[in-house]
Amino acid sequence: MPLLGLRCGAAIAGAAVVGLAVAGCGSSADTSSAPPTTSGAAPAAAIPVVASTNVYGSVAEAVGGDQVEVTSIINSPDADPHEYETTPADAVKVGQAKVVIMNGGGYDDFAGRLVDTASTKPAVINAVDVSGLETQVPAGEEFNEHVWYHLPTIKKVADQLAKDLGAVDSADASTFTANAAAFNAKIDTLIAKLDAVKAQHPGDKVAVTEPVPLYMTEAAGLQNATPEKFSEAIEEGTDPSAAVLNETLGLFTDKTVKVLLANSQTESPATRQVEQAATAAGIPVEGVTETLPVGVDDYVAWQSQQIDTLAKDLGNS
Repeated sequence: MPLLGLRCGAAIAGAAVVGLAVAGCGSSADTSSAPPTTSGAAPAAAIPVVASTNVYGSVAEAVGGDQVEVTSIINSPDADPHEYETTPADAVKVGQAKVVIMNGGGYDDFAGRLVDTASTKPAVINAVDVSGLETQVPAGEEFNEHVWYHLPTIKKVADQLAKDLGAVDSADASTFTANAAAFNAKIDTLIAKLDAVKAQHPGDKVAVTEPVPLYMTEAAGLQNATPEKFSEAIEEGTDPSAAVLNETLGLFTDKTVKVLLANSQTESPATRQVEQAATAAGIPVEGVTETLPVGVDDYVAWQSQQIDTLAKDLGNS
């Protein structure tokens, strides 16, 4: 499934999007991106961990604490994991890593290639594999690989990470387990927030530009009313047909949906039309992202803000 990345020199729909917005924009041709970031102030004996994106890097820092040195290869909203071209520095980092965390599901294949070519073989945590979600997809339906929006999966990733770090550093194994438990307790508060949305807005309909946030909206008991052909076209970087676009625009003119969740890292003429139609109809537009927004380095804070914005938008629509 192609990435919902930045395509054709698209610019972020800043003023049109309510909620979280991400500064900066790239294209599939711009694969240089910012260099991978490494968490600072790590002790000399810190366990080297590499994450494909800063989403998983944030989880690694929460579980590993001061005992890990985390490098996030994708740390900018300008980079497209499907188009990312690895560098020699990336290969060195993965070769030194004791643990590598990736999303999987075709989202960040570059990470798997780096592991395959590394002279050493780190423990690999594939979030899609850990989730078990891919095996639950009904025949004929597309798998949604954006599992970092599936909170139970993030808890499983944290638990597996604690085990893998403990295998590297047995002296601190109990610390990693405790850190994962504390992190997962925070995830439980996010799940409780989604449960509250579900109790207050059962069956409310929403629209999306792409499938990025669907695990979150499903957990909140919301129905996705977006024509499948529209979100598929946007995800694949193509233009939906005029008929599909008109059907999608009708969701807003008819006020069928209460909120539009738009991927802030992707914009096209079709998504601009959809956002403009929602705004004209007085329907809130919430920006959602694939990586941590600029200035945010905490997974729980990021997701909490998105859920709070969703609840507010549903209440105001």
